[in-house]
Amino acid sequence: MANPIELEDLMTMSGKALHAIMQTGRPLDLDSMAGQNYLGTDLSMPRVGQKILWQTFRKTFVRDEVHGDVRGWNVRMEQHGIDGPRVPMRNKNGDPKTFAHYRVRSAEGLRFPKGWRGAHYFDYTIAGNGPVDRWGFTPVVAVNEGSSDLLLGWEVFKFGRFFVAPPLYWAIKADGPVDHVVDPPRSPKI
Repeated sequence: MANPIELEDLMTMSGKALHAIMQTGRPLDLDSMAGQNYLGTDLSMPRVGQKILWQTFRKTFVRDEVHGDVRGWNVRMEQHGIDGPRVPMRNKNGDPKTFAHYRVRSAEGLRFPKGWRGAHYFDYTIAGNGPVDRWGFTPVVAVNEGSSDLLLGWEVFKFGRFFVAPPLYWAIKADGPVDHVVDPPRSPKI
């Protein structure tokens, strides 16, 4: 059995190699992900862009007992690098700065760009976001067989029936339990 792929491996790969993993990736284990934080990093922006804008972020996953699915949101992080302290940025009330809520959905039967036919995607279009964050329709795969500790995502945007699929990738790795549950700005359209 081959050694598992690590986050550091993904950080050195080309867009073509990352897309090859997207095509062969595994389904997510939503039961193991629910209730967990994941530390994320951009894989596509040049280093100078990461220094100016951001490199790391957090994605969260919680089970939505009302709707019976798994949902999540992003958290803005202080930028200390992938190996630095994990400190969420805070708003004036002291709560973590959150954005871009999503629902984890089955991709079965859906048509994505470049022939992608994976098992799951993050649907930002129905999750209760404001106008800026509601266009994501993001394919996501587990990188290693039998584990959802390391995920790879591809930023795809949906406008009506049309997709925009730039070569933008990110990775997230399991990083401990969720300690603060956040509701989206609007009611989800489920």
